[in-house]
Amino acid sequence: MRNHTLMQTIARANRVFPGKHSGAIVDYANVFASLERALAIYAQGKGGALPVRDKKALVEELRKAVAAATAYCAAHGVNLAAIEGTTAEKFERAQAVKDGADRLLAPDSVKKDFMAHARLTDALYSAVKPDPVAVECAVRCGTLRALADYIRNLTEPPDISQVMKGIQELLDQSIGAEPFKIGDKSAGYQGIDLSKINFEALTKRFEKKKPANSDLERLKAAVKAQLERMVRLNRTRADYLAKFEAPIEAYNSGSRNIEEIFKDLIALAGVLTEEQERHVREHLSEEELTIFDILTRPGPRLSTEEREEVKKVARQLLERLTALLVLGWRQKIQSRAKVRIEIEDSLDRLPHSYTEELYKGKCDALFEHVYEAYQGEGASIYEGLA
Repeated sequence: MRNHTLMQTIARANRVFPGKHSGAIVDYANVFASLERALAIYAQGKGGALPVRDKKALVEELRKAVAAATAYCAAHGVNLAAIEGTTAEKFERAQAVKDGADRLLAPDSVKKDFMAHARLTDALYSAVKPDPVAVECAVRCGTLRALADYIRNLTEPPDISQVMKGIQELLDQSIGAEPFKIGDKSAGYQGIDLSKINFEALTKRFEKKKPANSDLERLKAAVKAQLERMVRLNRTRADYLAKFEAPIEAYNSGSRNIEEIFKDLIALAGVLTEEQERHVREHLSEEELTIFDILTRPGPRLSTEEREEVKKVARQLLERLTALLVLGWRQKIQSRAKVRIEIEDSLDRLPHSYTEELYKGKCDALFEHVYEAYQGEGASIYEGLA
């Protein structure tokens, strides 16, 4: 094999993917001379450099990356050798990893820099194996991975998109299969429901004990996950994102300490819990509340009677749209036009407090919401809500 055929053969079997930034070519038939000629024609890098390098260079990169990661951890009070000297008995190793990760969790700049070191060493270690140097670096790379995994599990919900894709493909091939829903109790990862957290007890718990960085990260992750879900369902709640980000930025800049931001996040979590239950107090469903909020945020000052009129419009509009949101309605000009006309007709029944300019703005905002939230045939972002 030579030239383009050789390039295609190696490229197809040696593609990179997430977690694999390079690959190894094992030359059993002494075709490297032909490969060099093919690379010179088809795959020159910047400055005419060849993308293929001797593995010894990768080995040296691994050594440098491990040394840099070790020095970074030491600069932030984490002794990797001490962690490696612990045993698994009585959870000594687990506690050492937890304590080390806690020092690398905050501020966010420290966490991001450490995770970058950990990703680089992990990628290089995977690429170097099974070179003998990989054995030399195995323990240190394993320690860095353990710290990174602890931080990742604490702050980042797992990406189950590929798993869900596989499940969907399996369902498509099956007959009479039960549909999988993320909210199902049998599912693996479950988001934290802030409404089930006793914030008063949580506050008392940390009155005498200073919260650790890991405690703060858990609370941040819980609040962020709940907030993102709430904003996805109702875009008028976007101002809560600013209320969440402001104290985080203040903490990262050093103007707020961990106790202050912890109290701020607990207070915000309580507010979010109340907001999550507001549709019950307003006697509306979550979908109806979103339409109501679009019509009233921002909006004119309304009396109690006028607010009830707007609620009635929201209920009726949602009911009438059900028949119009057919499969593929967003791709058909006529179907989109029918939805737009229904929105305009329904909003004609709003109280006289709405000016013509405000009416047009609300029509635009509602159509945009319906277009983004409803796919048709009952499919929407509100599926699965009680």
